[in-house]
This record gives sequence, C-alpha cells and structure tokens, in this order.
Amino acid sequence: MRHLIKYRFIQTVREWSVMFWALAFPIILGTFFFVSFGSGVTGEEMDAIRVAVIEQEADQQEDGAFGEFLEQMDGDALKIEKMDEEQALKDLKGDEITGIYYTGGKPSLTVAKSDLNTSILKSLLDSYNKNAHMIMKIAQDHPERLMQAVEALDGWQTMTEEVSAGGRTMDPNVSYFFALIAYACLSGAFLGVQASLDGQANLSALGARRSVTPTHKLRLVLTDMSVLFFIQFVNIIILTVVVRFVFGIDLGGNIGQILLVDLLGSMIGVSMGIMIGCVGKLSESIKMGLTVLLTLLPGFLAGLMFGNMKNIIEQNCPIINRINPAAVLSDTFYCMGVFDDAERFTRNLMILGLMSVLFIGIAFFAVRRERYDSI
Repeated sequence: MRHLIKYRFIQTVREWSVMFWALAFPIILGTFFFVSFGSGVTGEEMDAIRVAVIEQEADQQEDGAFGEFLEQMDGDALKIEKMDEEQALKDLKGDEITGIYYTGGKPSLTVAKSDLNTSILKSLLDSYNKNAHMIMKIAQDHPERLMQAVEALDGWQTMTEEVSAGGRTMDPNVSYFFALIAYACLSGAFLGVQASLDGQANLSALGARRSVTPTHKLRLVLTDMSVLFFIQFVNIIILTVVVRFVFGIDLGGNIGQILLVDLLGSMIGVSMGIMIGCVGKLSESIKMGLTVLLTLLPGFLAGLMFGNMKNIIEQNCPIINRINPAAVLSDTFYCMGVFDDAERFTRNLMILGLMSVLFIGIAFFAVRRERYDSI
C-alpha cells in the first residue's frame, strides 16, 4: 500500500498537463482578472435603486415630510417613480422595482425579497423614522433647509455604499475571484480522471496489478483519493494565498474556515474526477472532454465568465445554485468574505460533503463491477 501511495503521488505530480489545469491555469486566469479590473480590484459605481412611491390619503403631518425626504433622495441613490398600487405591485413581482414606499398613514415599505438593495431601503426608512420629528419641523418651518437636514442625518450617506451585512466592502468584481477559486477546486477533477484511467487494467500496468490484488476496491479508491486530495488541497491553498495576498481579495478573517472550505472544495473536485474516470467505457479523450465541460459549465453558472450569472439563476431557478458545486463553493466564500451567515455557511458545507460522498460511492460501485476476460 505504501508503494501504491508513493507511485500515485509521483505519477500525478509528473502529469504536467493535468497539473496545469489544476494549479497553473487558475492562477493565470486570476492574473488576467486582476490586470483587467485594475490594481486593487476597483469596482463599478452602484446603480440607483428603483423604487415606487404610492401616495395615499394623508392623515398625519409627518407624511408630507416623508415625501419630501424621498424627493431629496431621488437621483444618485434612488430612482423614484410615483404610480398606483396595482402597477407598483406588478412591477415589484416582475423585479422591475426593488421596493414600494407608502407615504400615506404611517410610512412603510414593501419588498419582494431580501438582498443588499432592500436592506438599504429598509435602513433608509428606519433612519427617517428615527429622525421623523426633526424632519417634520424643518419641512414645515424651513423647507429651504430640508436638504441640509437630510445630509446631516447620521449615517444615511453611507447607506448607499455597497457593503455587506458584516460591514465589509462588497466590490462587484470579487465575485469573479470567488468563482475562480470554486472553478479551481473543481479542476481537481482532472487529477481524479487521470488517476482512474491509470488504474484501469486494460489501459495501464498499474491497473492490471490492481485488478488482481486482494485489496478491497473501496480501499483502492480511497487511497487514490487521499493522495490526489492532498495534492489538490495544496494547489488550492497556493491559489488562495495568491488571491488573498497578491490580488488583495478579502476572503474573511477566519483562517480555519478558509482552510475548511478549501478542504471540501478539493475533495469534491477530486471525487468528481474519480467518478467520471470510473463510470462507463468511454475513451480517455471523451472522458477528458467531459471533465472540461463539467468544470467550465458549473464555473460559468457560478459567475466565472459573467459575474451576475449566479444572481440571475437565483432569481429564476434557484435549485440550480443548490446542486451546482461551483455555485455552492462561491456562495460559501461570500458567507466568509461578504455576508456573516453561519447557518448558510454550514448548509453549504453539508451540501459539499454530501456531494463528495455521493461521487465516491458511484465510483466505488462502478469499479466493483469491472471484469476483464483477459489482461
């Protein structure tokens, strides 16, 4: 068994073609991202949030002040549209607007989902409610000074800065780097496929020896996975260090969490590759082509080529993001580097673990059924 482990390690490291896809290519791609986005990964300006305002019959003096308050916000921060309730609800359901402010009665807000923009709208309303009396008096007595009063409200200016719930700045371009690490994790599939092909009796001498060994097939599969997993884990740690300290992308401050995500990401990539290599009687070229497809397509859906793709899928078919390992990995990095959601983080780790077990189970049953008439 020790000889098998040593052989697998040396053989894998010497396979420059698969090591290129597993380590070198993600670093090269990340360098292109970094150069394209500029030093420091500068982000895009945040678009104004589209919001509807429904004017109901006023029964409080504060209502006029809230309308004035919203009018002063119309521009860079908000794009306000006055409309009737029926049209506003239709646009809200169709994602044409982010929320609906009601200026009649007690000021209120209606939203259809929970995201960064809706949090900004809610914070804006909360800020108004806290300062409603002051705003009301200024609107009545000195309307010409209302804008100055709004600007003086503590903290409203920073509400339009794109920040996470945990207080970290959310640059739109970091999504590409999260998707990049996720793609690199899945690229461990190239290592797994190559190892599986080397282990088939009709394709390699090592495979012929393994087919007659009394060692349990599951133990052979797990031995291969352990060696490959260690190699891929080192690859992902190297990429993570480059992304964090060379490209300057904030992945969160908890090193233990980062290593755990890298660990599970490496495991799911390698196990997926072992499954692809063990299942079916396809040729080596077809299995390698299938591996390219099953790493690039999930990466694309996670936002590797188009940063907003994962959000589009989340709005239209969220189940895809739950079963796409690249999207789950990318979302896990969001939980560490942007959001502060322990429940969501734990759920993602469980999904990754279950996927890895499923892939290895499929690979084991495929290997156990292999039979050769002669070698």
